[in-house]
Amino acid sequence: MSWTQEELAALKQAYASGTTRVSYDGKSVDYGTAADLLRRIRVIEAELAATVGRPRPRRSFASFSKG
Repeated sequence: MSWTQEELAALKQAYASGTTRVSYDGKSVDYGTAADLLRRIRVIEAELAATVGRPRPRRSFASFSKG
């Protein structure tokens, strides 16, 4: 699915204001909880980052040994 920065901005604005209803482009979506809304924001951010060519953040853990 192709997401736009406008959709992402609308979701972030709704999350910041504490509402779960989001409207953009004449559409309106009601998310059940703030957690649902935040999950959608994360999905869209990841997909937009992938289309721009930025790699997704990686996590690594340091390990040490007395070899």
